[in-house]
Amino acid sequence: MPCRLFVIPARDAPVAAVLRRGPSDWFQVIRWRTDDDTFDDGAWFHGRLYEAKCDVSPDGELLVVAAFQGSRLGTDYTDSWTAVSRLPWLHALALWPVGTTYGGGGRFTDRRAVTLRLGAPMLRPHPDHPDHPADGLDVTAGSPPRHASSGEVADAEWSGRDHAGAVIFARDGRLYRRRGSGDVEVCDLNDRRPSPAASPDWARRPLRE
Repeated sequence: MPCRLFVIPARDAPVAAVLRRGPSDWFQVIRWRTDDDTFDDGAWFHGRLYEAKCDVSPDGELLVVAAFQGSRLGTDYTDSWTAVSRLPWLHALALWPVGTTYGGGGRFTDRRAVTLRLGAPMLRPHPDHPDHPADGLDVTAGSPPRHASSGEVADAEWSGRDHAGAVIFARDGRLYRRRGSGDVEVCDLNDRRPSPAASPDWARRPLRE
């Protein structure tokens, strides 16, 4: 079976996060530089990332995710949390235990400002995790919209626009760009196998540094 792909372009930079799912209980985060179509492999996650609830900061540097991992049940993380990391890694620079998959995730409103999908009543009894404080972020609670395919390519699992305004889309584990002369395959991401690695030092650097 081909992997499944969901793409979240940054608003102000030629960068996009590619959330790749496959095998079914594994996700990989990949940074796509859409100006030169280069790709940076990032974190592998054994669990569930809720793609539509994730977002990329306008400058393409940060990622907010809604995550579920059953092995964390009974810990102070809970089995479901929202976290902010440096794309394409998942080292939590800030983390909020949620304990349910009904909420979670959020949207960036500026390069270092994020609205969490927790709701104000939930944000107060669920502060950020003491080991992952939200220093350097302007955090609010609300109900920001989820990401979704634009539907511009009818048979694609996801479609949208890159920073230059070109139509990009995902189908059968491959990324494409639509040009006047036809559709051009950008990258085939099917031939990947889980290979978790520690986040590099730069991805662990606190936001206030």
